[in-house]
Amino acid sequence: MSKLVVHAKIMIDGVSDTPKKDQLISIEDGKIVSIEEYHETNEEVIHANVVTPGFFNCHVHIMEPVGFGANKEFTLMEKAFYAQNHCKEYLESGVTFIRVVGTEENYDLQIKEAIENHVIEGPHMYCAGKVICMTGGHGWQEGIEADGKDACLKAVRTQLRSGVDLIKIMATGGVMTEGVEPGNAQFTLDEMKVMIEEAHKAGRKTATHAQGLQGIKNALYAGIDSIEHGCFLDDECLERMKEQNTFLVPTLCAPQCIIDKGVENGVAKYAVDKTLKVKDAHVESVKKAYEKGIQIALGTDAGTPFNYHSNTAYEMELLARLDISNMDILKMATINSARCVGVEKDYGSIEVGKQADLVCLNENPLENISNVRKINRVIQSGKIVIDNN
Repeated sequence: MSKLVVHAKIMIDGVSDTPKKDQLISIEDGKIVSIEEYHETNEEVIHANVVTPGFFNCHVHIMEPVGFGANKEFTLMEKAFYAQNHCKEYLESGVTFIRVVGTEENYDLQIKEAIENHVIEGPHMYCAGKVICMTGGHGWQEGIEADGKDACLKAVRTQLRSGVDLIKIMATGGVMTEGVEPGNAQFTLDEMKVMIEEAHKAGRKTATHAQGLQGIKNALYAGIDSIEHGCFLDDECLERMKEQNTFLVPTLCAPQCIIDKGVENGVAKYAVDKTLKVKDAHVESVKKAYEKGIQIALGTDAGTPFNYHSNTAYEMELLARLDISNMDILKMATINSARCVGVEKDYGSIEVGKQADLVCLNENPLENISNVRKINRVIQSGKIVIDNN
């Protein structure tokens, strides 16, 4: 039996509105077995200034190298090595659970298997494999193209047969696919509905890339579980999201990183131009969603231009710029994200019976959200996987 005891001078558990002081977290065989007021014990104790649940990143593209010009192409072997490094970068940045929402040929499932078999180190993963898009739609180069209800149904069943954890659908155009517009709806309401119903029938959640208003509405009225990006949200969308408990995963990082670097650093001009069209509306939509009480989960869209897999903290910092409280941001990065993914029974908070995924920080993120970068240790399933001591 493996044991670990952590003394949290400040414990932010992911579910409470206020932190707790001087807590003793006891872990056995990867799970939290008790949380008590600090007391002397014969066990060896790890002392930490601040302890939070392990962070989530609900929107990543694990195979995509970052920081290269738009015309740089990579072999599959190169992408595999980069993906292994990305997995390590997530752990180093306190991210113990990721949701991968699009890879070519379902390679994310193979990466997940390698992690679970202890071939490589990495976070827990939920995988969408190949995205489903209309012919020539956003993401068509690496996705499954489907048109009409029958083809859409078959595409979902094909992905379910492959063993994916969720179904990712492309409801609108996007920034990174040349020749399509982010605001344009792609799948119809009926096409979306048949895909979502089939996924739900198999017990899988659904997520959709949705930037433009009509595509967002199609997804919402079809019963989608999470809206990714959500650049243009009106009151009708927000009401529907509230009613259905639909999650928003804003990915503020994606447009901001494109604008931060620009064409002069190798970002494709078409991507910069489209980003400038949506960025302001995107920020306003996130503000309105937060004010409305919409469930927001944290994701970065890592793998898009200059949007590094090591930089999940940037999304938290961008959310803080919108006057969202640091405690709410931490909940978005932990328990909200666990609920979005559908793993809240085992992950996302520091509670007895849950997996012991913890981040030990040197300084308090409630005082400054950037303190999530000041990592002392990362514990995953009761094992210290990162030790910066």
